[in-house]
Amino acid sequence: MAISKRLLEIIVCPICKGDLKYVREEDVLVCCNCKLKYPIEEDIPVLLPEEAVKIDKDSDICNSPE
Repeated sequence: MAISKRLLEIIVCPICKGDLKYVREEDVLVCCNCKLKYPIEEDIPVLLPEEAVKIDKDSDICNSPE
């Protein structure tokens, strides 16, 4: 199940308060400012900084369209 557009409009990165991008292929939320991926477990975003994963510097995940 996809994250609703309404939810994406209101949730933000817990670190920088920036927008999050939903990446359907990986089922994660991405903060391009902090270069972090937040997992989604059982359709629930896990927005805990300690659960976030750094984005590889070679990744173009922030440049791809939503």
